[in-house]
Amino acid sequence: MNSSAFRTAEILKPQARPPLYWTFADALVLARRHLIQIPRIPEELIFATIQPIMFVLLFRYVFGGAIAVSGTTYVNFLMAGIFVQTVIFGSTTTGIGLATDLQRGLVDRFRSLPMAKSAVLTGRTLADLIRNTFVVIVMWIVGLLVGFQPQGNVLFWLAAVGILLLTSFAFSWISATIGLAVRSVEAAQSAGFIWLFPLTFASSAFVPTQSMPTPRQSGRRSRGVWASLSSSSRWQYGPMGAGRRAEAGTFVVVLHAL
Repeated sequence: MNSSAFRTAEILKPQARPPLYWTFADALVLARRHLIQIPRIPEELIFATIQPIMFVLLFRYVFGGAIAVSGTTYVNFLMAGIFVQTVIFGSTTTGIGLATDLQRGLVDRFRSLPMAKSAVLTGRTLADLIRNTFVVIVMWIVGLLVGFQPQGNVLFWLAAVGILLLTSFAFSWISATIGLAVRSVEAAQSAGFIWLFPLTFASSAFVPTQSMPTPRQSGRRSRGVWASLSSSSRWQYGPMGAGRRAEAGTFVVVLHAL
């Protein structure tokens, strides 16, 4: 072998890195793969953005006049719930995407490559997290156009964004579990959405709980899942008690641990 062959072998030799480095590197490569697909299939991002906009316009101009809230305007009350609903509904694409890759055999191909096994799931959840961040920015602009008036300072907004992104990331892993458990893309879509609708509309995301039946009001007072999410999102239009902040943070931490 000549000297050029030795130099080529030396160049192709993988760098000595800790396993954790390659785990993150492989996840970022697959996340980039999913993000590159967005310009090629823009319809997925467009329709994912249109759905929450429709909810904003519907509740703001059709139902908003019939719903009374105390302490703030209804549009401020509405946007807090819309932000949470948007990131949770957007996380369902993780399960649908994984089910699609499984059906096409892409996951089996990834498993045959010298890469971290967790990269398939981590890359998908990271890509969907970035996509949900873009959708939240669009929803914030739409909210301002329909009269949303944030009242919190910059620190409260950063805290609200952090809670929203952590919630989105946690629910993406739940959706990934559903996508791996079912056997078809259609089943992943149905199973991903069917339990979120009652979780959304039976909460204080869109209407106050005072007009709800007594058992639902007591459930609201007991600080259920959606109560924690809704209270955490209200960080954005004013300070809330330390107990509410701790409750929201605890919920997200426990959800990630699970």
